[in-house]
Amino acid sequence: MLNRKQKHILLKFFSLFSVVRGYNILVVVIAQYLASVYIFAHDKPLKKVLFDVNLLMLVLASSATIAAGYIINNFYDSEKDLINRPRKTMLDRLVSQNTKLSFYFVLNFLAVVFASYVSFSAVVFFAFYIFGIWLYSHRFKKQPMTGNLVSAILTVTPFFVIFIYYQNFELVIFAHAIFLFLLVSMRELTKDLENIKGDLALNYKTVPVVYGERTSKVMLTVLAFLTIISGIALILFFKIGYMYYFFYLSVILLFFFLLILWRSNNKTHYLILHNILKFIIVAGVFSILLIDVSVVLNRL
Repeated sequence: MLNRKQKHILLKFFSLFSVVRGYNILVVVIAQYLASVYIFAHDKPLKKVLFDVNLLMLVLASSATIAAGYIINNFYDSEKDLINRPRKTMLDRLVSQNTKLSFYFVLNFLAVVFASYVSFSAVVFFAFYIFGIWLYSHRFKKQPMTGNLVSAILTVTPFFVIFIYYQNFELVIFAHAIFLFLLVSMRELTKDLENIKGDLALNYKTVPVVYGERTSKVMLTVLAFLTIISGIALILFFKIGYMYYFFYLSVILLFFFLLILWRSNNKTHYLILHNILKFIIVAGVFSILLIDVSVVLNRL
């Protein structure tokens, strides 16, 4: 049995894990490695990719920066989250704001240290990435359109740094990037619809607050069709192995998404839509394995 002090420490650990969205970071790490093996460095020996110390440092720098980003985002959005996510916020508040800020600076410092192992250019890259996340949380998040665009760009940045590292400029990579960017853009706009109550209360100028829910739905519909077109293009014009199963599933789910979207009128409906997009994104990460199911055996 745990004593009171141990329980308190355990609760604080879960609180901090909740603040930094540890599960999201784990998915990003897996995605970075799978993308490296199957897409960015598909022509290199498997061991050379998996045991590349520079790649590991870039992944660790990305993870530290993302974790710090969640902390600063939580810091600025604490009042809004209390309205939109009261249960999660109560768990998050078990760790004081001063402790969160201390972790924020430590994580950013570690990100720079990890990046410095790779190159000075990597340090500059992550310095701009850190600044971009802070600027988004401090200013851009409260602006319609701009906030959504910046958030989507920041979300795909961890993959961009791997792309730059391997300098693989194949067209299929840009096609995958467009599909992911459109999905993330949809997710950000759906989150704005889901959080409209807190945004209205604290005067966040998001798209649903400024332009209304109907306009937001129209924009989501346009983004959904662009995403569907992007997915179909990947199926028809690129060699993606058995990953076409994922894109067929994504197209079906996106049509299902649109069906629910135009019947949605409350937070529960928008939460369902948000979860559909999250499922597509996470499924997309693991479906990278389907690009070439024999890749592990052939590249050992």
